[in-house]
Amino acid sequence: MAFTTLHFFLFAAVVIALYYLLPLKQYQWLVLLAADYYFYLCAGYKYVFFILFTTVTVYMAARKIESVQLQSKAELRENAKEWSREEKKAHRTRVKRELNIWLILALTANFGILIFLKYYNFLAGGLNLLFSHTETGGPLPALRLLLPLGISFYTFQATGYLIDVKRGVVGAEKNFLKFALFISFFPQIVQGPISSFGQLAGQLTAQHKPEFVRFKLGLELILWGMFKKLVIADRALTAIKPVMKNYTVYSGTVILAAALLYALQLYADFSAGIDISRGISQILGIDMVQNFRRPYFAESINEYWRRWHITLGAWMKNYIFNPIAISGLFLGWSKKLRKSRFGRTPAGAHIAKVLPAALSSVIVFLLVGLWHGANSKYIAFGLWNGGIIMISIFMRPVFDRSCEVLRIRAESLGWRVFRILRTFLLVLIGYYFDIAPNLAGAMDMIKRSLLIRFDTAGIDQIFRMGLYKRDFLILAVGMIVMFIVSVREEKYGIDTPGELLEHRSFPVRFGVILLTALAIVVWGVYGPGYNPADFVYMQF
Repeated sequence: MAFTTLHFFLFAAVVIALYYLLPLKQYQWLVLLAADYYFYLCAGYKYVFFILFTTVTVYMAARKIESVQLQSKAELRENAKEWSREEKKAHRTRVKRELNIWLILALTANFGILIFLKYYNFLAGGLNLLFSHTETGGPLPALRLLLPLGISFYTFQATGYLIDVKRGVVGAEKNFLKFALFISFFPQIVQGPISSFGQLAGQLTAQHKPEFVRFKLGLELILWGMFKKLVIADRALTAIKPVMKNYTVYSGTVILAAALLYALQLYADFSAGIDISRGISQILGIDMVQNFRRPYFAESINEYWRRWHITLGAWMKNYIFNPIAISGLFLGWSKKLRKSRFGRTPAGAHIAKVLPAALSSVIVFLLVGLWHGANSKYIAFGLWNGGIIMISIFMRPVFDRSCEVLRIRAESLGWRVFRILRTFLLVLIGYYFDIAPNLAGAMDMIKRSLLIRFDTAGIDQIFRMGLYKRDFLILAVGMIVMFIVSVREEKYGIDTPGELLEHRSFPVRFGVILLTALAIVVWGVYGPGYNPADFVYMQF
């Protein structure tokens, strides 16, 4: 049930009506739970088993972990005077071991399913290639595996909650149905955000009354998302697909144009899905955590990833980056380097200091790359981003000193624009790994793009990519509109376009909304014979 279909909006309207018309407000959340599983069943009844497995195993593991923690605290209180320091230490060690066992069992079960379904064929292909020239090697069969809707999102959200319970950040949810609602909330199941239990769970089960302001802002968000998806993203995809399928028949000019169109399409598609999901949640009285904040205004790759898929980055930082960076192994390497002859130089001291963070960044982005898909091109995508961040961490003193020597003011508009364009270029190179069929294809496409010739034949070929000149004009106008809105949002530090109209007169506000709706009706890509494009992160 795609967010842009009539089925979805009829479904959402029924859910909202039942949600607010239910006489017993304390049971509102049960309407949401029923809606979640209806939504999930529409995606495929076979998928329900997997989300139920995650819900049950994480729920039980969290309850068990909290039970062990509470029992341990009670025993320590009861025996505070009788136990010696060594006995207390032995008790804590035993409890810690038991907690780790429950955590590892739950994480292994859930990530094991995710890895098997998403990466088995990729790993099997790699192993077959590795052992193809040995006598003992035998081909591992390729399997036709289903990939449940949003499996990465609900797995990450559930396991993040479990780790937080073990850390004592949140308490374990005792009501199984309420926990099931937290895992399956339908607006975020398609492409996130990956919410924390503390931020979302209480809102889902609280009683909500209809509020005009929420309805207004929510509907405006949905309308803005529909504009970006139907007018811009799905139109641009028409031109990108032919190049992705057979790039070798196109010139470097066309490949570069396709990469730039992909940057526009991906931006519009992802932000549109986030806006629609936020809009639905807003109407339901629920504030979803921000997951997208104008990433093309970023002045570095690091900042880009703090603005793009914000909750994925936060999850990786909280549960992967921090534990690795402060691990005994990485801190030990840093300490060893600091004591070496090189470590006693200014450059060596800096590298020793930032080494854990730099190496952890590479590991995190390698995982981010693999999260995007089971293909060597995504490994390269992760290493590209992680490598740039690692180099920027190591070279920070050099960059800072260069700015001092050249008397570059960091706050100057020209320098900021340069940094934004430089970052966009680095991001654009990374996008080639997305649109190429494989790693070799990505490198070939980059090479062809660097060897472009701006001749008449190349320009003409762009207009034979599946779009008419009228379509390119619509894309250009849509991009300008998005840019203006984004600049205004950035200036005022807001994330809801409707807030830009908050203090405008009614005729102005009504006119903007009417023009947006008309643009969707007149220029939107939809109608008989149209197959709505899935949101880009829908099968993650």
